[in-house]
Amino acid sequence: MSFVTKANIVVNALNKHDLQAKAGKSKVIVMPPIEELISDFNLDFHIKNGKMSEKDLAQFVEKYLFATTKLHHPSYLAHQVAPPHYAGSLGAMIDGFTNNAMAIYEMGPAAAAIEYFLINWFLEKVGWEPSPVTLEEEKEDARKGHNFGGGILTHGGSIANLTAMIAARNRVAPDAWDNGNPPDLALLAPSGCHYSIARAASIIGVGQKAIYHLQVDKNGAVIPDKLQIVYDQLKNDGKRPIALTANACSTAVGIYDPLDEIGDFCEENNIWFHVDGAHGASALLSQKYKYLLKGIEKADSLTWDAHKLMQVPTLCAALLFRDHNSIDTAFKQEASYLFHKKEQPGFDFIHRTIECTKAGLGLKLFMVLAALGEKGLSEYIEDRVELTLKAYEYIDNLPEFTCSVKPESNILCFRINGKDDLQIKIRDRLIAEGDFYLSTTSFNNVRYLRIVIMSPETTFDEIKKLIKSIKNIQSKLE
Repeated sequence: MSFVTKANIVVNALNKHDLQAKAGKSKVIVMPPIEELISDFNLDFHIKNGKMSEKDLAQFVEKYLFATTKLHHPSYLAHQVAPPHYAGSLGAMIDGFTNNAMAIYEMGPAAAAIEYFLINWFLEKVGWEPSPVTLEEEKEDARKGHNFGGGILTHGGSIANLTAMIAARNRVAPDAWDNGNPPDLALLAPSGCHYSIARAASIIGVGQKAIYHLQVDKNGAVIPDKLQIVYDQLKNDGKRPIALTANACSTAVGIYDPLDEIGDFCEENNIWFHVDGAHGASALLSQKYKYLLKGIEKADSLTWDAHKLMQVPTLCAALLFRDHNSIDTAFKQEASYLFHKKEQPGFDFIHRTIECTKAGLGLKLFMVLAALGEKGLSEYIEDRVELTLKAYEYIDNLPEFTCSVKPESNILCFRINGKDDLQIKIRDRLIAEGDFYLSTTSFNNVRYLRIVIMSPETTFDEIKKLIKSIKNIQSKLE
């Protein structure tokens, strides 16, 4: 069976899957027991025998897609993962087939060129100076004393945040790479930061106990006037901050920290300012909502996930730096088969990344941008945020419901009257029925149901149907 024949089987199955999901004609989620799926997929037989026939492939793909969560479904409301635009999926297929591990230019010139271009595109959106394209331009900028930014596309915000913390540590403790961390390093972060920030602190040896949590208001946003209090406590404990991190936006409820004021504080105190904009940095593409990131240009580094609000297949995260030297000097490495004098018509990304083998990630982002354009992505982002605001106004006015905060993004948390375990039981029932898929979170020590409006197919009708289903389930549980 030829590649084209097999590809047609897969593409036709995906097209059917997509149409059914968008029309809401299938369950948004089904979760058979894992042992049932392993058996039903006939995995052991296919591995031992090989030579999957045309019929076998069609049956396998059909079974696989049945047990796949339908992100394009109007009732997909659970997590911050994009229902990908088909153009991005085509880019992912090209990269998957060609398999250019483009950490060094010679292993993927096309992929490296697109990534370099897109990093500069991101930098310009933030308000930072893009990198020169040619070596001659770079030398000229250096001669004139021009500073320019830099960055890399990596496999998710967690790796991006970790890399940013490594770069930040390098500035405070430049000998740490060889000698290990001095004992006085610490990190300033809001309590509602993504767990990858706390993970990064432990991975690089700063430790959980050296995280000083910034004071936040009732919505979970950092209070600028309280920054000095926490910083003074850190100094009184004999510590030095490697960085201060801020949310743009928070994972739990989607609230933006006041970046402008935080940036001023960091500049005054010479503290590395990192913004975790994994979810919310895409608001920079919207003229209507980019005010939420006012002051972002004051940051030293920024994490920005394209696989969230830019409709790009997972994973594709940009890690950006105001000063390219911050990332270009973050790692030290020796590998004679990679690092040596050679003819270099392009750019090697390998010295900027934790990953030694790095997949091409820019093509799928470029394909989405080429299909929708900046205007199309902006309209998508604005539409999802505005639907979330409409859902908030509707739900918050229902007497039996309470919302956590007024949303600033496409994330909304709410609860029906009752105890915390009722919210979890309702979610479990909704998932078991398969008609709605949403998540749950704890905010200010209260459990909420949580929706993230990602699918372009989701309308206000789905919100009203969801609330009706929640009421029906509550009445059955009481």
